[in-house]
Amino acid sequence: MNTASRPAAVRRPEDSVTIGADKPVSVRLLIDSNEAGGSSSTVEVTMARGADGATPHYHTLSDELFYVADGELQVWAGDKIVTVGAGGALVVPKFMPHAFGAAPDSPARIFIALMPGVERHGYFRFLERLALGQATPADIEQAQQDYDNHFLDIPQWWAERNANRA
Repeated sequence: MNTASRPAAVRRPEDSVTIGADKPVSVRLLIDSNEAGGSSSTVEVTMARGADGATPHYHTLSDELFYVADGELQVWAGDKIVTVGAGGALVVPKFMPHAFGAAPDSPARIFIALMPGVERHGYFRFLERLALGQATPADIEQAQQDYDNHFLDIPQWWAERNANRA
């Protein structure tokens, strides 16, 4: 029998950090790549009804798993919006354009895992600094490279999201 070469990665609720706790979208940092031996990076995202979670982007190093714990999630996956309800899951392969948000009439609480893991908690801390004016839009280019989060302009995502809100 093989023994594990590293200990189990554990994050207890009282030890987690939440970014944007008082905002329509909050991110609870769970286990990052460096803690999981590179196998995965995990966060929990909570979105108010109809809130946008992430703008269109893609990853070059990891597939992304979305598990919907509560509510209903809309995901731009490739070239269309897919809606997934509580208890459902979706895997977006690397290089696939995607974006996500809570469905127009529902909040959502989701678990996201990037596999293999990349350092992601720093990315969410960067977004917080950007929102607070402590980083500039010029810093976004470097952040895309540092955190393997490459932004795209997909007008159809916004058009469909806005049409559903009307």
